[in-house]
Amino acid sequence: MHIREIEEKDNQAIEQIIKSSLESFELNMPGTAYYDPQLGSLAEYYKNQPGSKYWVVVTDQDEVVGGAGIGPFGQNPEICELQKLYISPQAQGKGLSKELMRVALDFATQHYKYCYLETFEKLKAANSLYLKFGFRQLEQGLDESEHNACDAWYMKEL
Repeated sequence: MHIREIEEKDNQAIEQIIKSSLESFELNMPGTAYYDPQLGSLAEYYKNQPGSKYWVVVTDQDEVVGGAGIGPFGQNPEICELQKLYISPQAQGKGLSKELMRVALDFATQHYKYCYLETFEKLKAANSLYLKFGFRQLEQGLDESEHNACDAWYMKEL
């Protein structure tokens, strides 16, 4: 397995991973990534947005099994957001989320001062990962959030 930047051919696979993951936790509802308008075209979206990148984890057969992105958050040029970190069920438990986090945060450190993220309390493994990487939990989301269904928010100084 290896990590590379997303390509157009990966769009459908990562969209399916994200949607299936949210469905498995009954989080396929408005106010989540499930309904993001760019979900089916992440390669183009991240390529056209300054200060952002999206990476996918692929098998030796170039099958997408996960991904994560960094993008600007709101109007504050010092804050980025960790976005759409998802791993397919068959690839979970292999440390791939940690590898994606390292790649994403290395990129973020070069461009931003803070990294924000929003998630759900019920995603226990994800919340544990964020704490291990030095994120601190916030009492509420930042004002410019587009995912108003989330109930857990984190910030990390880079």
